[in-house]
Amino acid sequence: MSIDTNVLLQVSGLQVAYGGIQAVKGVDLEVRSGELVCLIGSNGAGKTSTMKAVTGTLPCKGQLHYLGRSLRGQGPWDLVRQGLAMVPEGRGVFTRMSIHENLLMGAFVRHDADGIATDLERIYTLFPRLKERHAQLAGTLSGGEQQMLAMGRALMSQPKLLLLDEPSMGLSPLMVDKIFEVVREVSRQGMTVLLVEQNASRALAIADRGYVMESGLITLSGAAQDLLHDPAVRAAYLGE
Repeated sequence: MSIDTNVLLQVSGLQVAYGGIQAVKGVDLEVRSGELVCLIGSNGAGKTSTMKAVTGTLPCKGQLHYLGRSLRGQGPWDLVRQGLAMVPEGRGVFTRMSIHENLLMGAFVRHDADGIATDLERIYTLFPRLKERHAQLAGTLSGGEQQMLAMGRALMSQPKLLLLDEPSMGLSPLMVDKIFEVVREVSRQGMTVLLVEQNASRALAIADRGYVMESGLITLSGAAQDLLHDPAVRAAYLGE
């Protein structure tokens, strides 16, 4: 497989199986530098399995390249050091640590104290509610606040590629608005993002490109605005 140096993430022939069930059946996708790419599909389509395979938390077959190098044999901690950060489905915050401590944990690979302080203020500007409650234990936060914290923690590692797995799941409409506003803003600032979402309309509205996943396969791909207006996508995911 040839490697394009402008492609941060390149996935080819990805397969993931749980026992006798083939969750991902040969997926090809790529994320180029500076893009916001979304992967949409219904629950059970294989989106999260794809993300977990990319980050090395699920065994898989196929080829995975990040910055032109194979991801094989690397743990999630190795990927963070290389600039790949993931906000998992379910958020995964450290519940017995404060908001401030959680954010500092996101910077564990860094040694630039001044830069860390600057980025903390940046996160608090993106999420003013976190600043107001910086000493509060993460386990006492609402689901939406925990999602903000998980995103902020990932951003503290200064990633080259940010992976977001279902960031709007289970949140109130107002909180969903805030999460998508922040995703759009970090993308505008130059962050490369791969966004996995069931909320197809919101994801496609802010993305540059999109992939549609059904039953473990990519069935459509293209410019996000084209997919947003595709009759098949609208019928399947937008209720039209």
